[in-house]
Amino acid sequence: MKKTLHFLILFFAGIVICDAQQATDSLLTLDRIYNSAEFRGESQAPIFWIENGDAFVTIEQNSAGNDELIQYQSKNYKKSAFLSAEKLNVDGENLSIEAFTLSPDGSKVLIFTNSSRVWRSNTKGDYWVYDFKSEKLKQLGTDFPSSSLMFAKFSEDNQFVAYVQDFNIYKEDFNTGEVAQLTTDGNGDIINGTFDWVYEEEFGMRDGFSWNPDGSTIAYWQLDASEIGTFYMINTTDSVYSEPIPLQYPKAGYDPSSAKIALVDTKTAKSTWISVPGDPVQHYIPAMQWANKDLLLIQQLNRKQNELNIFTYVPSTGKLDKIYTETEETWVDLRYPDIASNQWGNNDFLLADNGNSLLRMTENDGWRHVYKIDLKTGKTTLLTPGDYDVAAYYATDSRNLYFAASPENATQRYLFSVPLSGSGKTTQITPKEFSGVNTYNISPNGNYAMHKHTDAKTPQTTRLISLPQHKTVHNLVKNEQLKEKLASLSLPETSFFTVTTEEGIEMDGRMTKPLNFDENKNYPVLFHVYGEPWGVVATDTWVGLYEIFMAQKGFVVINMDNRGTPSLKGSDWRKSIYQKVGVLNTKDQALAAKKVLETYDFLDKNRVNVWGWSGGGSMTQNLLFRYPEIYKTGVAVAGVANQLFYDNIYQERYMGLPSEDQDKFVEGSPATYAKNLEGNLLLIHGTGDDNVHYQNMEFLVNELIKNNKQFDMMVYPNRSHGIYEGENTSRHLYTLITNYFLDKNGM
Repeated sequence: MKKTLHFLILFFAGIVICDAQQATDSLLTLDRIYNSAEFRGESQAPIFWIENGDAFVTIEQNSAGNDELIQYQSKNYKKSAFLSAEKLNVDGENLSIEAFTLSPDGSKVLIFTNSSRVWRSNTKGDYWVYDFKSEKLKQLGTDFPSSSLMFAKFSEDNQFVAYVQDFNIYKEDFNTGEVAQLTTDGNGDIINGTFDWVYEEEFGMRDGFSWNPDGSTIAYWQLDASEIGTFYMINTTDSVYSEPIPLQYPKAGYDPSSAKIALVDTKTAKSTWISVPGDPVQHYIPAMQWANKDLLLIQQLNRKQNELNIFTYVPSTGKLDKIYTETEETWVDLRYPDIASNQWGNNDFLLADNGNSLLRMTENDGWRHVYKIDLKTGKTTLLTPGDYDVAAYYATDSRNLYFAASPENATQRYLFSVPLSGSGKTTQITPKEFSGVNTYNISPNGNYAMHKHTDAKTPQTTRLISLPQHKTVHNLVKNEQLKEKLASLSLPETSFFTVTTEEGIEMDGRMTKPLNFDENKNYPVLFHVYGEPWGVVATDTWVGLYEIFMAQKGFVVINMDNRGTPSLKGSDWRKSIYQKVGVLNTKDQALAAKKVLETYDFLDKNRVNVWGWSGGGSMTQNLLFRYPEIYKTGVAVAGVANQLFYDNIYQERYMGLPSEDQDKFVEGSPATYAKNLEGNLLLIHGTGDDNVHYQNMEFLVNELIKNNKQFDMMVYPNRSHGIYEGENTSRHLYTLITNYFLDKNGM
């Protein structure tokens, strides 16, 4: 009897322990998210289309874990070695391939490795060239310091490579190793062939030169940043004495760098400057490209960014013609900030009609559409008529344009085609089975594409497809391991809704409910916000681990997109925020939250929380200060507290010039209303934030102190805008945020 009883006790105890373990394993923890690789997803390595798209090359690792280049045939995914790891061995060490390009004739591979960070991205590094004919590997720029070359690229005749080093452009003969300096005045104030901080941040501009197709000249930008004010970040932790970190950063209301462009003769190193009309300080040149060997396209924006001019320049004659002007009462976008656009930083036009026309997205008719513009006459042809927005355009084949849109649902994206002739039917290419957000990297010949898909419940997957049938050739990234791990969790339910405010504004929303949801109970609500013209949050994309985690903790997590965000809801929706950043978007969010709280009885009106990062940090501050009757607790990460502290290109684009309308900048700034704080506020910022300076947090802190408002704050020393540097930073940050919400909501 005793043995039997002992056995039964152990048996049932085992069941209880097993059940408890299963229950624990079905719930996320911050350690599982941020301190392990348990839920790490896969992604497709960069690819390079070759043979006009009939094949591509990508980076893979061999059995020893070394990088090599592998070629695949697009029609059948047949694999072959392109450049083996054994051929990339240098003194017993294999090169790590961070990026690569091929020479125009495919006889050489240019490999980028050993990179270092410049602003947001690793754009400095070492370059090596492998020559398939000689079977030799050679490093470029060996006389220069390690990891100091930028944007190396082949000439059309495959003989030379040009690159930027220390703000000057050089040409190196691949065969002889002879290096010729093409510009000599670069010094940090004078910048040749690359850009300053704000051009990179707001226009996506990094690479600032391009070879003429015949290799005789190089077109390049020169920026004069000598009059740009220096903002100093302070490093107080890496030595006994603090160290100032200087940053040339043009604040709103201050002049940008002057910008001009030149053609440098690659034999004589003589530069010929192109006389683009207008004050070079009060205009931006965010793009130029070669249409052919004797025609350069130049894009120019005025300081307010409400007028775009397109010029053609003929080097052989020196003739400059303005072929197109576009104006807006608000602002003119270049490439539009959309979730379907995978071309950030590429402001070049797609060319059509054998290079005789360019394609331009505009929204002068109330919707965003694609127009074809004749390079000689400037004649425009509408390609995408209808009451809907084009989200992004990708590529052309011989007859059609491929573009992204979603006429029926602004939270999703699909691929469409339309004839380049301007007369024809728009056809949806993405099959209905891929409901959600779809993005594409289309081959030069338009016959194949890399297709990425995600929805609210599904991490991103990637497949090689043929076009226009959208037939899957091969599944490249299935993310099966991540999907299996997610399937082992107790997953909350995510759904979409629309809410109409008392002002008649209809907004999209996404809601993730707690586990074992009971509509008769009251739950705290957590609004995640952004709300500015550069991003959306209520999208049919995978919700992510942190949203799942917070729902498992008992929060109803809600994302909503207000007016002014880049939603596919017409120009008026997007442009209504002009000169009202911090006012209109905040009001939309607050009135939508008010309506949601009235509509759903299971939301606890006394436990209303909000959080956001960057523009979302500013939004969080504004919501707590302007609508304290709605929001009780907020966490604002890296927010702009004073709009006059942010960079001129972004803030002036959406707000105008402080010299004309400074009161609007003040009105939209959270610090102006800090005196109204009633709820709980946690401010978080990195002192090394070169984007939204730590200055914003200290300015806001002073306002709160002045008005005797109690709050909480956390400073991350030397961390940048993403607050990820250093050991354990992400886990610490999200533990802080989570515990703050749990504590303030009595959970």
